[in-house]
Amino acid sequence: MELIKEIYDDGFEQHADQAYRVRKAARAVVINDRDEIALLFVTNGNYHKLPGGGIKINETIYDALKREVEEEVGTMIEDIEELGMTMEYRGEVGQLQISYGYKAKATGELKDPIYTEEEINDGFVLRWVPMHIAIEIMKQDQPTNYIGKFIQNRDMELLMKADELFF
Repeated sequence: MELIKEIYDDGFEQHADQAYRVRKAARAVVINDRDEIALLFVTNGNYHKLPGGGIKINETIYDALKREVEEEVGTMIEDIEELGMTMEYRGEVGQLQISYGYKAKATGELKDPIYTEEEINDGFVLRWVPMHIAIEIMKQDQPTNYIGKFIQNRDMELLMKADELFF
């Protein structure tokens, strides 16, 4: 899978020699039959993100992707195509986040999302918006926390890649 971007925190040089805990995740630009993109607004962080999340032990990337989209968006997906991957060096929390990005088509009945307690506490709100609006929304986000700044940068790269390849 092609590397889209490596993302560092401002103080990367201060943390360059430390060991990072690796977290792998799968996320997608999910498109419905009206050509709208699923965006999750994280109200407590003041930013939007693409659906997706961590890959569990003994879970494939595709299984994690399908599970996360079903939980966070309430839909099954098909026509999954690679966008690329990002690597985030989050020095303040000692984490290397590797995200595998995809474009996928929503299929079947749309159900209510099933958020984790953490996602509920973060104030997740699902929105469906056209691609050009999704890009503008994400550009204008002003994350209020450390992780949100990484998520905005990462997901913006994935949106731009999807827009370039599929729209």
